[in-house]
Amino acid sequence: MNNSSRTIYSAFSLGVKELSLLSMLVALCVVSRTFFQFIVNVQPVTAILLIITIYWGTYQGLLVSLLSILITNFYMGMGVWTIAQVSTYFIIILLTGLLKKVPKFRQSILIQALYAGLTGLLFGFFISAIQAPFLGISAFLPYYLAGIPVDTMHAVGNVVFYLLLAPVLKKLLTQTIQRWHKLHSK
Repeated sequence: MNNSSRTIYSAFSLGVKELSLLSMLVALCVVSRTFFQFIVNVQPVTAILLIITIYWGTYQGLLVSLLSILITNFYMGMGVWTIAQVSTYFIIILLTGLLKKVPKFRQSILIQALYAGLTGLLFGFFISAIQAPFLGISAFLPYYLAGIPVDTMHAVGNVVFYLLLAPVLKKLLTQTIQRWHKLHSK
């Protein structure tokens, strides 16, 4: 096996510890999304995914988002929106992965919380845009405009959940990852 295949393999292989933590975070997203489903679009999932992406990694954020959406949609209902949800989280997590490289962004929970609010608005826009080919391109603008109040609720919910969850999850993720690095460096 040459070096390039080892690099690819190591980037996508996860150990028992990583899988355990990922499983717990997926469970947290699934339970929280299910628990808060009575409030339209106000759930901690986006905040949790942003925290995972910023403090652990883009790959982990993508994995947790995919599994969380698929599992919860088995209960809440599958449809065209599932493709839109997965695609939208993919875009938001990739954007977050780029932003976390900016030191000021990575160091400020307040800036991250404001960004979490922005992602609530972006989420609605991307969902509308991705579903437009399925619903009819002419339906995009009315569908998007009708969703702005709900997107605003999503944005406000994201800020609140981010401010509540970031201190706890940031500490959990950074301490756990540091512990893993110490174990592997011995």
